[in-house]
Order: sequence, then structure tokens, then C-alpha cells
Amino acid sequence: MADETAGGEAACFLHTLINGQPVDPETWRDVERFRRAERQRLYDLRRSFAPEQRGAATEAIIRDLTSVTGSLEGRNVSVYWPIRGEPDLRPWMRVAHEAGARILLPVVEQKGQPLSFRRWEPRAKMERGIWNIPVPASRETCLPDLVISPLVGVDEACFRLGNGGGYYDMTLARLEPRPRIIGVGLPGCTLKTIFPMPWDVPMDVIVLGDGAPRARIPKPGR
Repeated sequence: MADETAGGEAACFLHTLINGQPVDPETWRDVERFRRAERQRLYDLRRSFAPEQRGAATEAIIRDLTSVTGSLEGRNVSVYWPIRGEPDLRPWMRVAHEAGARILLPVVEQKGQPLSFRRWEPRAKMERGIWNIPVPASRETCLPDLVISPLVGVDEACFRLGNGGGYYDMTLARLEPRPRIIGVGLPGCTLKTIFPMPWDVPMDVIVLGDGAPRARIPKPGR
């Protein structure tokens, strides 16, 4: 979503301590090279989906989201505006709105800064934001208690491979209280590990349209 067109920018964390942990620049360069290659492989896989395959997977994602989110009445739910082949959850957004949820869309207000979350409704006026992504024209913002995050890939520990900009991780690490995070993607996007770094934020639940939503099993220290 908001980091979708970031073009694989390196996350700007190397000059700081993340959770009190220093980051070795050479290690990060190796990890970033690996992630860049996996990201391209998974983009290619995403593009290979026939329209009917993509449609069936998206319908399955929507069914699974309905089962894993529970009641949405009165909740602040961040979703995303689909671009570059991401599953299109706009039908689910409308249903969630009708169920009483406040739907939010993540917005890059400034490059290199955390996302804001603008209120969206089915007839909301939209404008072009950074990278030409449609965003609500209204400046009304809320903090989400549930985040539906698009992913390019995901590993066995539920760490998300995004599009390289670092916006979701930068933002989620700062939200208090921490929202529940559900990552969504197309089938086949799993990998053993993304070699998580200190700033990476794991998803709580993963929904890939394969009929088997999976929840994270927390490990000591994570």
C-alpha cells in the first residue's frame, strides 16, 4: 500500500538503535540484497496470476477476513487502496463500513515519516497523494486498533516482506496501544525467513486466500 511505490528504498534506520539494538551495516546490506531478490520473484509470481485466479483468491481472502476479524462495530480499521496487483479489498471495506467500522486508509504525508490514517467512507472524495496513490481528501485522522496490511511475502514467523519503503514497520512500531495486525497476500508468497531485523514488526494473523489463515506463535523476546 503506502510503501508500494517506494521502489525498494532502504529503510532509514541504520543511524539509530532499534529497541536498544545496534544494526551492523554489512549484515543489513546482505539482508537487503536477499529481500530485493525475493521481492522481485514474488512480484513476478503475482503478475503470473490469471484474472480468474486472482479473483478467486481475493474472494477467499474476504471470506477469511470476515471470520478472523470478529465484530467490527465501533472499531477503527485500517485497510489500503489496492495498487500493483494487491488483493482488492474495497468490497470488504464497504461491508465493514456498513457493519459500523470506521475505515481508515494509510497515507504518506511526508517521505521518510510514519503514516497517518485518514477516515474513508464509500462516497468519500479522493485525491492523489504521494506516488499518485488515491487517498481521502478529508484530513480527518484516527488511530487504528486493527490494521489490514498488504504484503509481498511472509515468512514462517509471520514477518512481512513489504515493498522496501519501511513505512508500515516505522508506523506500527510507534503505535500505542499496538493494534492487531492482519497481513494479506496472494497464495504462494510464503518463504522460510525474511531474516527479520530489530525494526521488523510481525503480523498477528496471515490471510493468503488459501483457506488456512495462520496466527503467529510468539517467541520469547519477540
